Amino acid sequence: MTGHEMNAHQAKKIFGGLAIPAAAVALSGCAGAFSPETDTASPIAPRVQALVDANRTYPRWEDFPRSSDPLPEPVEVATRVNSLRGSGTDLAAEAARIDWQTGDPVAFAAEVNSRIDGQAVAPVTAETRAEVEAFAARTRQRGTAPPPVDRGPAPR
Repeated sequence: MTGHEMNAHQAKKIFGGLAIPAAAVALSGCAGAFSPETDTASPIAPRVQALVDANRTYPRWEDFPRSSDPLPEPVEVATRVNSLRGSGTDLAAEAARIDWQTGDPVAFAAEVNSRIDGQAVAPVTAETRAEVEAFAARTRQRGTAPPPVDRGPAPR
């Protein structure tokens, strides 16, 4: 190993050793976001604090409606899982039956190119770069404001 390679390896060790404490310091700034303080000087502070206090424990599991439907039996769950596995297998078999090959790629490319060449080309796409740049320059020229109108001497 050459000296240059050894120095690169040392830099990786130093960076790796500094990255963990740096990440810990950066993430410690987020800790205050989980216990926000209400600005007591604000005119709506009492209302905000009342809303926070009223909803501090919400939602509770007791507040959710109970389902009256019985839970499925383990045998029924297993049957459903096996039916999904079977339909997945059927789908994979169907996809395997598709002939994904287009044949000779060179012949396919030649066929596509001949179909493209057979299409009429729009006049705009046949323009050269110089023609496009000239059009842009003409458009910019037309878009410049005229010189200000001389209104003569100001009235006294």
